[in-house]
Amino acid sequence: MIQRIQSVFLLIVVLSQAALHFTGLDVEVFGNKFVIATLSLISFIIALISLFSFKKRKRQIMLNRFNIYINALLMGVLVYWLLNLSGGMMFPEKGIEPIFPLLSIFCLVIANIYIRRDERLVKSVDRLR
Repeated sequence: MIQRIQSVFLLIVVLSQAALHFTGLDVEVFGNKFVIATLSLISFIIALISLFSFKKRKRQIMLNRFNIYINALLMGVLVYWLLNLSGGMMFPEKGIEPIFPLLSIFCLVIANIYIRRDERLVKSVDRLR
């Protein structure tokens, strides 16, 4: 059901997590590479499940909330990695990876707002019957 605005926001989350999964693989340290790739893949899968469970709005809200927590953890790992990266602040590779979880969190919060709005609309229509 892509005509709903929250589905567009969830699609943006899916695309940003896919982009993070492929840009996060450039990390030199194997441990951080594995953690970043795993968390971005989990977030990608949860966003896809949430995107296709448009008939179950409560489940969609719960999945989005869980995905927000995963993206916050992912952002913490990326910031920790960037602060420990050698080369100082002028290193050209620094700064692009944390944008993807931040964009995902923003889109997930907005999607939850619109899902709650749809839920209230459905409840109000049910009361009229």
